[in-house]
Amino acid sequence: MESNLTLLLTSCCPVVVTVLIFNWLNSREGRRKIQRARLRRDTSLQNAENAVQQFREQYPDQEPDLILSLSLPELTKKLKEGSLNPDTVLHTYMGKALEVNRKLNCATEFLLESCEQLGEAETHREGLLYGVPVSIKDNFGCKGHDSTCGVICKLEQPVDVDSVLVQVLKRQGAIPFVKTNVPQGLLNYDCSNPIFGQTVNPHNPQKTSGGSSGGEGALIAGGGSILGFGSDIGGSIRIPASFCGICGFKPTFNRLSLLGASSCCRGQKTVKSSLGPMARDVNSLALCMKALLCEDMFALDPSVPPVPFNEQVYSSSRPLRIGYYESDDYQQASPSMRRAVREVKELLEEAGHTLVPFSLPRLTYAMHQLFVRGVLGDGGATLLSNLKGGPIDPCLRSQTLPYSLPIVIKKILSFLLWPVYPRMAETMAAICGTGSVQKLWRNYADLEDYFYEFIEEWKKRDLDVLLSPALGPAYNFGYCGKLTCAISYTAFWNALGFPAGVVPVSTVTDADEEELKHYKGNYRDVWDRFFKQAVTGSQGLPVAVQCIALPWKDELCLRFMKEVEQLVRDNPNK
Repeated sequence: MESNLTLLLTSCCPVVVTVLIFNWLNSREGRRKIQRARLRRDTSLQNAENAVQQFREQYPDQEPDLILSLSLPELTKKLKEGSLNPDTVLHTYMGKALEVNRKLNCATEFLLESCEQLGEAETHREGLLYGVPVSIKDNFGCKGHDSTCGVICKLEQPVDVDSVLVQVLKRQGAIPFVKTNVPQGLLNYDCSNPIFGQTVNPHNPQKTSGGSSGGEGALIAGGGSILGFGSDIGGSIRIPASFCGICGFKPTFNRLSLLGASSCCRGQKTVKSSLGPMARDVNSLALCMKALLCEDMFALDPSVPPVPFNEQVYSSSRPLRIGYYESDDYQQASPSMRRAVREVKELLEEAGHTLVPFSLPRLTYAMHQLFVRGVLGDGGATLLSNLKGGPIDPCLRSQTLPYSLPIVIKKILSFLLWPVYPRMAETMAAICGTGSVQKLWRNYADLEDYFYEFIEEWKKRDLDVLLSPALGPAYNFGYCGKLTCAISYTAFWNALGFPAGVVPVSTVTDADEEELKHYKGNYRDVWDRFFKQAVTGSQGLPVAVQCIALPWKDELCLRFMKEVEQLVRDNPNK
């Protein structure tokens, strides 16, 4: 018996040692990759600083504040008529972006070839975005640069060709000049990763900018970009827009091409991601969509329906029939979220629109069985495989820990949690994934059935659009990974594929903060306590509302967003 045990240990030791050495080598190489990535970023920042300084010395009479104060439509007009030139505008925004990045850590790399692109942009003078410097989320393919998604395994893999979105932007005369930060793996709504660190909120550096397009939200809100682009699978455009106080729009799935945008969960088809614009105002979003929905987009990616922007719908002023809700039945809204919807509802009614109460049917079922089980159909295995080779960022650790548990443990935990924390129990069961191809197909079918069930509820009330809370205000650090439940306000619309956008309408008041002290939540569980802690101390931070329309009614959604924006501007004391 002893000899057998000795033989077993002797034979196992080399295997164990080999595994340990392999893991150590991987870890060391991961650290070296991070160091090289940071060096590349620092070099790009320094080169950008040099380019800006050289330009300022050559043209000392420029007025950057005037350029930075222009809206996107105003800027494009001046560029078209020649009263501003692209060279001046690019270096102005590059200088401002460098300043903002020093405070917020929102940029991952400056694209110095943008200076060389100025001459090429001249050949696209008729483009709707001629001469406009734009920022792009880190995961968008840009020739010669990494699309890291915040993970080490994607470092030092520069793409060979621009993503379709970047190609179309360039053909419309725009100049991509900076890539922006994301959370590790993208499936998180904070904005931190082990490579480039934590992006902070421009209104309060003790708060997160949101994610996963958090670098974009921070840079635009800080004034370092006039137009940016994010991706959204659970709120990744709308949450940072809400947290940072800007406008963000998630179009209908595949209204804009995803070709060339990187992901850590490629192949997941139940809940689909969308690319969309982020800017300071709604007219900028609409101008951007009009520019992108062109023949170049449809030719470069024939899977995108050749449907140009419908200006007539966007410009319409007919009264709307608007559904609304102040809070969903899954995650009780914060006081400021509820107040924002009430105030906007009153403004809309005074403007002649009809407001109709609405509730989301079977929301708990939709979140657990359709969204969570759909996004994590593999139990999180694909995401976890992309996180190997380096540390897990603190913002993601509490979220991914359950993914790594064996399925049997997840099921046991779900069973034990059920009597005390039913919402957490159902979530634990959902992250087990689908388990088989047959169950995956069943999940597709269930989502399709629910989609038409929801459409029927919409039609019964004869709605044009829907007004809902936008998640907010911006969280204290460390809570996004613990509060995946709170994305019910945004993720629900990804599951259905509806276009949705957010518009800032207010700021957190002392009264909101006082009311928050009495917040209990719908379930009175750990997550409700975490949510209260996450949004505490938010006086003065932006508060937004969310506008939703049916699929392929993107222009109507934007028109509704513009209506809300204008009413709030016209009634500042409401």
